Amino acid sequence: MANHKSAQKRARQTETRTAVNTARRSRVRGSIKKVEEAIATGDKKAAQAALRAAQPEIQRGAIKRIVTKNAAARRMSRLSARIKAMA
Repeated sequence: MANHKSAQKRARQTETRTAVNTARRSRVRGSIKKVEEAIATGDKKAAQAALRAAQPEIQRGAIKRIVTKNAAARRMSRLSARIKAMA
């Protein structure tokens, strides 16, 4: 355990940041899952709506460094390609 004041503060900050990052990561994953579920049902309009809702979450995750910028772009690109390929 931390013995110095600065180290104790650092430990508190890490706890808070970990909780925030976990919530953000969960939101990103949940939004991606909603798009994938909409694609699985075959409803193109629902999938497009889910993707429109998921894009800001994924971008926010990239800005806050939950996922890398390239990973966020790749996920959005692949999801939109899958929706475009739907009949």
